[in-house]
Amino acid sequence: MSGLAFAAPWALAALAVLPVLWLLLRVTPPPPRLVRFPPVRLLFGLEAREDAAARTPWWVLALRLLLAVTAILAVAGPLVNPAAPLVDGSGPLVIAVDDGWAAARDWPARSAWLSAQADRAERAGKPVIVVATAPPAEGGPLAVAGPMAAGEARRLLAALQPKPWPTDRAAAAAAVQAIPRDTVMAATWLADGLDDGAGIAFARALQSLGGGLEVVAARTGRILIPPEEQGGDPLTATVRRPGAADRLERVAVRAMDGRGTVLARTEADLPAGEREVAVSLRLPGGLHNRLARLDIEDEAGAAAVVLADERWRRRPVGLAAGGAGASAAPLLDPLYYLRRALAPVAELSEGELSALLGERPPTVLMLADVPAILGTTARAMTAWMEGGGVLVRFAGPAVAQAQSGGGEPDAFLPVPLRAGGRSLGGALSWTVPQGLAPFPEDGPFAGLAVPADVQVRTQVLAEPTAELAAHTWARLADGTPLVTAARRGKGWAVLVHTTANAEWSNLALSGLFPELLQRLTRMAEGRPEKSAGPLPPAALLDGFGRLTPPGGAATALATADTVPGPRHPPGLYGESGVRVALHLGPALGWPAPLALPTGVKAATIDGGGHEIDLRPGLQTAALLLALLDLAAALALRGVLRARTVAVAVAVAVAATPAAAAEAESFALDAALSTRLAAVRTGNAAVDRKSLAGLSGLSRAIDQRSTLHLAEPMAVDVERDPVLFFPLLYWPVTATQPAPSAAAVERLNTYLRKGGLIVFDRAAEGPPLNDGGDGRLEALTRGLALPALAPLPADHVLTRSFYLLAGQPGRFDGGTVWVEAAQGGAANDGVTPVVVGAADWAGAWAADAAGRPLYPAVPGGERQRESALRFGVNLVMVALTGNYKADQVHLPAIMERLRR
Repeated sequence: MSGLAFAAPWALAALAVLPVLWLLLRVTPPPPRLVRFPPVRLLFGLEAREDAAARTPWWVLALRLLLAVTAILAVAGPLVNPAAPLVDGSGPLVIAVDDGWAAARDWPARSAWLSAQADRAERAGKPVIVVATAPPAEGGPLAVAGPMAAGEARRLLAALQPKPWPTDRAAAAAAVQAIPRDTVMAATWLADGLDDGAGIAFARALQSLGGGLEVVAARTGRILIPPEEQGGDPLTATVRRPGAADRLERVAVRAMDGRGTVLARTEADLPAGEREVAVSLRLPGGLHNRLARLDIEDEAGAAAVVLADERWRRRPVGLAAGGAGASAAPLLDPLYYLRRALAPVAELSEGELSALLGERPPTVLMLADVPAILGTTARAMTAWMEGGGVLVRFAGPAVAQAQSGGGEPDAFLPVPLRAGGRSLGGALSWTVPQGLAPFPEDGPFAGLAVPADVQVRTQVLAEPTAELAAHTWARLADGTPLVTAARRGKGWAVLVHTTANAEWSNLALSGLFPELLQRLTRMAEGRPEKSAGPLPPAALLDGFGRLTPPGGAATALATADTVPGPRHPPGLYGESGVRVALHLGPALGWPAPLALPTGVKAATIDGGGHEIDLRPGLQTAALLLALLDLAAALALRGVLRARTVAVAVAVAVAATPAAAAEAESFALDAALSTRLAAVRTGNAAVDRKSLAGLSGLSRAIDQRSTLHLAEPMAVDVERDPVLFFPLLYWPVTATQPAPSAAAVERLNTYLRKGGLIVFDRAAEGPPLNDGGDGRLEALTRGLALPALAPLPADHVLTRSFYLLAGQPGRFDGGTVWVEAAQGGAANDGVTPVVVGAADWAGAWAADAAGRPLYPAVPGGERQRESALRFGVNLVMVALTGNYKADQVHLPAIMERLRR
């Protein structure tokens, strides 16, 4: 797959007429006839105003011959690195493609290769049959498409997308076997490099077409396995690479929220010979509940994504103790084991029950040996449970004593209790401590293993009623209830019939205890772990790992261990608050490398380079040469001067499709998303720091407000439009040239329309003095800047988002200048320019993991935080103006209204 070929080789026949064209271009007019006319002698001695060449100048001749050759080549369509021509088979070309999950990683390269195969068939004049090996999204049977014309096949192949489930080569082999064998057909197969158990059978089916088989392989996608402890800290996911493990790979796993903000990122090495590596991510405090997904950085594919569902959420859990309360000995504290079990997966708060039920109550309350709940606390508890709160109570001496004392029944127990308790294994008892019975399959604890060493010595007993069995979630080995529960509105009342510490049993000392508590916390605002009803699809992953609305043949999910496929694509299932994630990675296991039968020609997708079509460039060159020839002809006739010709050529070059496309792409990127911009200075280090600073500031704004800014852009004030950006950060450097008159006009328009320019004189280091060194004056000559004054303490920049006393950057101590206060100022009094010498971009700059790139001196991280806050205020002023300043005058306005 190398060398040179032509899409339309017949056009090269026109090269044969070049000698004739050369002769025609060299033709001169016949010599004039001599006619004697005496009055002509009166014209002797006069100089001719215009000389006409007897022959076409050699350079014009060369130009026109070059134009003719270029036009002929543009029609012929030369191709660099063309696909090999078809040599086998007289029938259609069969193009097979693996479009399962593993193909997403290099899909652009695969799509380009498929398009080249359609071109290959078109040049050979052959129809095409397309075989996709992944089951279709509509859920129908897998079938071949075609035969069809190469152009139609090209459109079909361009529309192909990777599927978020594995291939089914067994069904694809059956579809190939059904192709009529009227002629010998060559086949080419773009494989994903993995064996689904039917790879050899599929290859043999393609070989049976009789025209030979070429198998082309590309990189295989990697797999992300979710953490075993969902919602834990840290989160430990596993990156697994199928296929060969013959080289070192660097992988990065990201934790992201629903808006795409990176919450945490960790890199790890996958050594040669190893097929998986564990990657741990530690989320900053308070961000666990923002987590939406884990993914492998820079890798597309559903297998590289793990979605966070309700089981990952760290729900707020309130803890309260009754009875004797806290103990001086930590192990005897009623809440000690609850804290240890829930701290990794929940946000804990402790206090009096009435305080916990205040303005912002938690979604789960766990009470250790709290007796009857009465009065206003009882009314608040009822309303909280009716709204979806989960109350989990643990028995103890105080609860047992409350049941023995008579009085009104406890309304917050799921079942009535008998007076007193039950002691097992005492000196005067015939019974022994009881273990746990297996958990019911239809209960919330289904699937949990029961440790043999868990023993319960004392418990409170439930009154035997007809409904007791329906309310029992866990039992002791003798059948007596250990955990009972009942619905209360949208919430639950749950009772564990033993203590939360080791006083009555060793349950709190076992590994089962945290698992029980985690299952109970997941019931908040939802349903038990095992749901009786199917979960409808809510948001599904496509082949590239992007969440999309449900569609196709997707149906409700019955169990969480379903294997993903067209009926159940990976994604989120269930209603809001009760969503369960179906992951692709765990269902894939350990895919083996693809094995092929003998007689197959194997290649790689990049083995011979990519096919390059030279036609667009040749067409552009032919157009430019034609314009140049026209200009030369006019110049030779005296219509145009040389300078005019040069300007025309420059305009033609600037109007090429590439330049227009670049300008259009810049304008679209700038206009379709709100983003900041930095002015290019020509100093590469300063320009990198400016973009890194604005990127860090944009991330900070995204985390601290509801505003989401896209990645910043670098602008060239000489050619790029600036009106799209609310704020321009302009670092002042020593070698930066002053803008041209056209650039100055664009910048003045930007300032009149409400733009904000921030000039930073410390981009290359702190200036020698605060008064300036002439660089800024030279750079801004011609700009319509207002009169400037030091930033007053009550300026809107000091209060637009944060209340600030200073405006430091990487350096501190310089004066910040803004528009001087004056009546009738433009733009509603909002300053159009801010001038300082603090290197704000250096203070804002951070890498992808949030680590600062430059030190802040002399104040360190406290100074950096102040710089970030000033940056947030700058952006808020650029976007919202002086609305905060209006609040400063609110007392005067209210006083005037009172009059």
